[in-house]
Amino acid sequence: MSTERPVPQSGQPPYTFRLIWGVALLAVNVLVAAIYFHLLEI
Repeated sequence: MSTERPVPQSGQPPYTFRLIWGVALLAVNVLVAAIYFHLLEI
């Protein structure tokens, strides 16, 4: 195993990238659900 880490460790993990993707996927999921249940007519 390599001792190098892909993300620099500054004491706090970088959750920003993960958070942005989580929120984006959740928004798409809610949008698809609204279309599916005919709450949003596109």
